[in-house]
Amino acid sequence: MPSIKRTKFKLSPDELLEMLYWLKLIRSFDERLSILVRQGKVRSGIYSGIGQEAIVVGTCYGLRREDYICPLHRDLGTFFMKGVEPRVMMAQMFGKTTGLSKGRDSSLHSGVPELGIFGSTSMLGSNLPVAAGLGLSFKMEQSDNVVLAYFGEGASNTGDFHEGLNMAGVLQLPVVFICENNFYAYSVPFERAMAIEDVAKRAESYGFDGVAVNGNDVLAVYQATQGAIQRARSGAGATLIECKTYRWHGHSEHDKAFYRTEEELAMWRSRDPIPTFTTFLQDRNVLTPEKLQEIEARVKQMVDDAVAFAESSPDPDPAEAVTDLCA
Repeated sequence: MPSIKRTKFKLSPDELLEMLYWLKLIRSFDERLSILVRQGKVRSGIYSGIGQEAIVVGTCYGLRREDYICPLHRDLGTFFMKGVEPRVMMAQMFGKTTGLSKGRDSSLHSGVPELGIFGSTSMLGSNLPVAAGLGLSFKMEQSDNVVLAYFGEGASNTGDFHEGLNMAGVLQLPVVFICENNFYAYSVPFERAMAIEDVAKRAESYGFDGVAVNGNDVLAVYQATQGAIQRARSGAGATLIECKTYRWHGHSEHDKAFYRTEEELAMWRSRDPIPTFTTFLQDRNVLTPEKLQEIEARVKQMVDDAVAFAESSPDPDPAEAVTDLCA
């Protein structure tokens, strides 16, 4: 089996700063949602991705509009990076007509085909066979577009995982499978769910490469993803990338996460991907205090605008509940 190429994909200072902007925007958006849901303003379930931003940015950075993503419920940031405005996503969370589904649904099942975003379902892992199908369509069209399919370590124990990866392996499909291993499938700890240390090892069963990386290191995630995308575009088939990370909040905002210890949470908070990347940029003389202030001001303006837009948007008309349906 060919090994993953360890090509170094270089980034300019401006691209590195743009990565920091995305990290901070996604974090700020999730933090604001946590406040808004407690204020009773949000009509959607909130599944915070705080602590996992490096995976979103590292995998999505540099994707083409034509490339597809199959995100999870915890991956709101992928929508931003594929072109959805934060104000539209905030309106979606508020259940307003200006949201993606015009007030019909939460963020969980939103999709934007014209931006290459396939809406997920509540059955986690069920997006993986769909991703394989998307990859097959790209291969049949003889395009070099790719699919990024996200799942948690818990979903890797479901039948859909095995069916999707097996199809991708047999047909050498241009799919990059992204495992967000945050060590808890709702409340089930990793070591109680599987007898191996790395989900990435399962890729070998299906005839393609798997690699485990530090999911809190945005550059490590980016390098691994770019290598996998390069292989997929060249016709070399699928790759499984396991990103080891940790979610700071519970499974959802109503989950107090009593199943883990304060010591464990404190340890992972000390590995926060954003200060780590910030320090790296400062040490490289890429990030000055002025540029940092500029990024933070831009992020605040973007999130404030999103909230104001959502609050001022109209509620859906009940008479329109039966429109936009198909059978």
